[in-house]
Amino acid sequence: MKTTFLEFVWIWDKIQKMNVPKHHRMMGRFLSDLYHQSGRRQAVLMAFRNSGKSTLVGLFCAWTLSQNPNLRLLVLSADYALAKKMVHHIKHILEKHPCCQDLKPDKKEEWAGDKLTIKRHSTGRDPSVLAKGLTANITGCRADIILCDDVEVPKTCNTSAKREDLKQKLSELDYILAPDGLILYIGTPHTRDTIYHQNGWQKLILPIMDKSGCPTWPERFPVDKIEKIRYSTPRSKFLSQMMLQPIAFDQQRLNDKKLKQYLCELDYYEANGQAVLKLDGHHLVSGCAWWDPALGKIGGDKSVVAAVFSDSEGRSYIHRLLYLTVPENEEATSYQCHQVVQFLKDLMLPAIHLETNGIGRFLPALLRQELARNRLSVAVLEETSRQNKTERILGAIEPPLLNGNLFAHQSVYQTPFIHEMQDFHPNGNTHDDGLDAVAGCLISEPIRLKTIPQFYKNRPLWR
Repeated sequence: MKTTFLEFVWIWDKIQKMNVPKHHRMMGRFLSDLYHQSGRRQAVLMAFRNSGKSTLVGLFCAWTLSQNPNLRLLVLSADYALAKKMVHHIKHILEKHPCCQDLKPDKKEEWAGDKLTIKRHSTGRDPSVLAKGLTANITGCRADIILCDDVEVPKTCNTSAKREDLKQKLSELDYILAPDGLILYIGTPHTRDTIYHQNGWQKLILPIMDKSGCPTWPERFPVDKIEKIRYSTPRSKFLSQMMLQPIAFDQQRLNDKKLKQYLCELDYYEANGQAVLKLDGHHLVSGCAWWDPALGKIGGDKSVVAAVFSDSEGRSYIHRLLYLTVPENEEATSYQCHQVVQFLKDLMLPAIHLETNGIGRFLPALLRQELARNRLSVAVLEETSRQNKTERILGAIEPPLLNGNLFAHQSVYQTPFIHEMQDFHPNGNTHDDGLDAVAGCLISEPIRLKTIPQFYKNRPLWR
């Protein structure tokens, strides 16, 4: 039976003894327009949680098969179980909807839980509907419609590395999509750098209420219920999942936007028999290097050395960060010591703090030997960290960051350090090796406060 998609939805809702809400009609028109367009299309349907978008998308999939039984649909989700759940939903509609009664196949094996093959004219090897998890191998698949249902979830996007991996996996969909196919993304944003904000994609975004405060689905979510949801959930989660604003669930503690960037280099000169070191016109009074060592192998902890300078006004400057790497054919400790010595020499640093936890226990002697070989007078101070790493990072970096006294050289922005700041959460399992090295430098420096002219006014002796 040939129907429009909105008619198809209306029939289904009448069977379920429901009315078609206004936002479902908006979704229906959006999806119907996508189906009737020609050429390759990529689109995003974002709607608030519990808006019924999965129900409507399942109806859309069943309707497209009723219009063209030869279509091939791939359902891709972060979890295979979620993709299978969508296929089961489509299967239920195909079995119960009056417009799909002649589509059920004769063979039972073609009507499985994770893949369906309806009655069709073509005899291709791809089923009509197939469920796959994001990590599954889809190289041999071909599809006319790819449904990316909740591929962006916290476990696939809570670090920059995971976000890059997600984008890489999704880029492979172009190779399995038919020339005039459709990729439809359905979900809610789970990160600031969400995949759903791509230029050139067609979009329908339906938050739980519009900018004027009018509810999108007043029959189910009136204003008072929305307010209860708002006050019973964390602000970031409400904005992300109900208002569809790309904000991370865990509020960012180390806001990289508060870090002040500078371009200038160290300026050394001698005046009146004294050595002077300045940075952007500010007189530097001390400098510190901290090495948080590791083997430097790919996939493991990063071996990082940081250099931080301080001026007389209480400002701290993250001037250099070096993420040490070791080639496969080199011995890790001696190769890194050579790089660290060159780092100290270039920045005229008088001392370096070296964490002796783990492999650092063997490094002080090796580093001193390399310094002597280069005739460089630098003190090696051995440190053993006993404080919780998260508390140490927050305690050292957060105060100067919030009061505007933490600066970073432009070269620091070319390292993983900024991503570490963005991804850092107190309860998260993220890379923080650069943060740890910078925290070590800041902790080692005395706290300096800006000098205030001392003009005192006599006060009455009241005692």
